[in-house]
Amino acid sequence: MKIRLGLISWATGMLMLAAVSACGGSDPDPPATAEPSSTPSSSAATPSASPSSPSDEASAGATDAVRSYFMVVDQLRSDPGADLKKLKTVATSAQLNAVTTLIDRSRDEGQRQTGTTAINELQVQSVNLDNSDPKAGKVPTVVIDVCWDVSKVDVLDKSGKSIVSPDRPDTGWTRYTVANYKYAADPTGGWRVATGQDLKQTPCAAS
Repeated sequence: MKIRLGLISWATGMLMLAAVSACGGSDPDPPATAEPSSTPSSSAATPSASPSSPSDEASAGATDAVRSYFMVVDQLRSDPGADLKKLKTVATSAQLNAVTTLIDRSRDEGQRQTGTTAINELQVQSVNLDNSDPKAGKVPTVVIDVCWDVSKVDVLDKSGKSIVSPDRPDTGWTRYTVANYKYAADPTGGWRVATGQDLKQTPCAAS
């Protein structure tokens, strides 16, 4: 059975090309509205080491948030005893609900991940700093495309047997919307992954 959560394909060993949607849960943040950037943003894999504008700072903060998101999800899928509340430090809104549901289901079925996900490419596509109505989802957003690599990741069942399909693609692209619902108080550290969607495009080379 395929779990239609989109963008989680890198973690499940199944390829799913569906947008992430809320799967229940109680996260209070409304879906973030990602609008085209009024200020062109860099599409380089790594943002400037010394951000010189609010847009650059947003790109750097959102990029750090995406990298943290991958690390936390890997940790929680590898350690069944780890507290899922840690997800709130890296995800929000629909993405928080979706990945919480996925990990809960995996744990209920006795599944465990080994190995870690690599980020082969990361490209900032747009930045929007509109913070006019956070309660309605009008918050600063950064759209980031990530090419992930799960060639070193396995998923084991409760008996220790791999459940990863031999046809699983080792790399793929996912587009993330990273939002900051606390931008006014924390413009650099308040970024969380809000949604994600797998992209139909040529995968990057495995690392």
